[in-house]
Parts: sequence; C-alpha cells; structure tokens
Amino acid sequence: MKLLLRRNERSSITGKPIYILEMRAELSAEEKGWIDKYKFGPSLLYSKKGKPNANADTLAGVGQILLHYAMDLTVSVNDLVNGKKIECKDIMEMLAVEAQIKEAAQNFANVLRAASQFGGEEVIEL
Repeated sequence: MKLLLRRNERSSITGKPIYILEMRAELSAEEKGWIDKYKFGPSLLYSKKGKPNANADTLAGVGQILLHYAMDLTVSVNDLVNGKKIECKDIMEMLAVEAQIKEAAQNFANVLRAASQFGGEEVIEL
C-alpha cells in the first residue's frame, strides 16, 4: 500500500486561504481483495468531531453549532481507496490532519499485512 498525499490551496469568498489535503491509497490487487474479503471498506481510520459552543442560546449560537457539526471529519478505508479531499482553515490544522492520516494509514497497512498471513505461518528469527 502506498499513501499518496497532495497539498493545495484556494481562496475563500472573503479572500482567506483554504488549505486542501487530498489523499488516496494506491493498492495492489491483492490488497484490494483483502479489503473486500474482510469488509474493511466502512472501517473508520480517522475521526475529528466539531465541538458545539456551550453558550449557544441565540440564533447565532445555533448557527455556530451547525457550522461546527459541518466541520466533522471522518476518513474510512473506502475514502482512502476512492480518494478524499479535506479542506482546512489553516496550515497547522492541515499538517495535524496529515500526520494523523499518515499514522492511520500505517496502522491499516499493518492490518493488511496481518490479513495476508491468515492461513499461513510467519517465521520470526530471534
């Protein structure tokens, strides 16, 4: 498995930069087969939930709550297989998400390696 990452940016309507992280896994036919066989597709690799404002007692506060929930972010195995684009408000957020996606992808690569060894044995030289 290879993880392909691309960073881009664009301007919002107000002219502020929006930072974009695109990700996609490059998988062998064998790895795709394990994903299908073990039904890993919907498995969640990364999740970040928006936090509602505790002082949301006005209509504006309700709007803030909706905005925060709109900022919820999840990445599943299917997202890696098909590719996913994540937009971030600043570079620090994008780099933090990127680091967490790399770690999640590495963990999933370990899962695929384990899946490859079912029905066989592994010899570990000590």
